[in-house]
Amino acid sequence: MFNRLSIVPASTSSRFSTPRRRFLQQALGGIGIAGLAHLGFMPNAALAVDPTTEGLRKQPSAKRDQDILNFALNLEYLEAEFYLRAATGQGLTVADDISGEGGTPGEVTGGRAVNFDTAAIRDYANEIAADELAHVRLLRSALKKPVPRVAIDLSASFTAAARAAGLVGPTEEFDAFANESNFLLAAYIFEDVGVTAYKGAAPLLRSNAILEVAAGLLAVEAYHAGLIRGVLFSKGLGTQANAISDLRDAVDGDADLDQGILNTDSTANIVPTDANGLTFSRTPGQVLNIVYLNSAGTPGGFFPAGIAGKIQ
Repeated sequence: MFNRLSIVPASTSSRFSTPRRRFLQQALGGIGIAGLAHLGFMPNAALAVDPTTEGLRKQPSAKRDQDILNFALNLEYLEAEFYLRAATGQGLTVADDISGEGGTPGEVTGGRAVNFDTAAIRDYANEIAADELAHVRLLRSALKKPVPRVAIDLSASFTAAARAAGLVGPTEEFDAFANESNFLLAAYIFEDVGVTAYKGAAPLLRSNAILEVAAGLLAVEAYHAGLIRGVLFSKGLGTQANAISDLRDAVDGDADLDQGILNTDSTANIVPTDANGLTFSRTPGQVLNIVYLNSAGTPGGFFPAGIAGKIQ
C-alpha cells in the first residue's frame, strides 16, 4: 500500500547544477533502476542521431507534415486529458470524436478534479484546459487521417517521475490531483516539453499554412509554460521544479538543455533561454523518451501502449 504524499513549498531553494544532473543519470543507471523499471522509468543514453527525424526527412513534404501533426495530436491528447480532468473532473468524451486511423480510443487511467485553494490557479487550470481541448479539435480538423487517443496513464507515470526526481520516497505515491501544488508540478512536466517539441518540429514542416498553425500552437504552449513556471516560483516550489527539470535533462540525452525556474542565486528563471534569448528544441525521439519515461523509446510512462501514428 503506497503512502500518499502532498508536496509543500520548500523553505530553501537552489538551482541544481550540471553535476546534479550527471548524478541523476548515473543514479538512474545504477542502484535505483530496479525500483523504477516496473513503473516504466529508465535512463537515457545520448541521442546522437534521432531515427524519427531521419525518417521524416525522406518523406514527401505533404505526408511529412501530416505525420508531424499526428505526433503533435498525441501530445495534445495527453495535455487535454490532464488539464480537463484536473479542472472539470472529466476528460475528452465521445462527443469530441477521439477515434481515428489505426484503432479505437484507449483508456485513461487516473485523474480527477483538483480541489484548488486559490481561485486564480483554478481559473488558470480552466483556461488551459479549454485551450488544450481546442488544440485537439483543431489538429483533428486539419488532419486527413487523425490518430485516435491511445491509452494514457495519469497515475503510475507521475509516481515514477516523482520518485526518480526525489520528490517522494521510494515507496510513496505522487498524486498529481491531490492539491494545487501537486497539480502545478505535474503540469510543469508537460509544458516545457510541448514548447520545445513544437520548436523542434518547425524546420521539418513544409506547408506555410501548417507552419503558421504550429507557430500559433507553440506560442500558446509557451504562454502556458511561462504561467506554470511563474506560479511555481511564487509558491516557493522552485527546488521541486528544478528537480523535475534535472530529471528531464537526465532522460532526454547528454546535452545540458533543460532549465529549472531557479538560478544558482535563487532568483527567478521564468523564461528558459540561451545567450540569444531563444528557447531550445527537442527532437521527436527526445520528446518520446520523456513521455515514455525510458531510454529506448519503447512504450511506457504516460503512454503505456505507445503513441499512434508514423512517428514512434
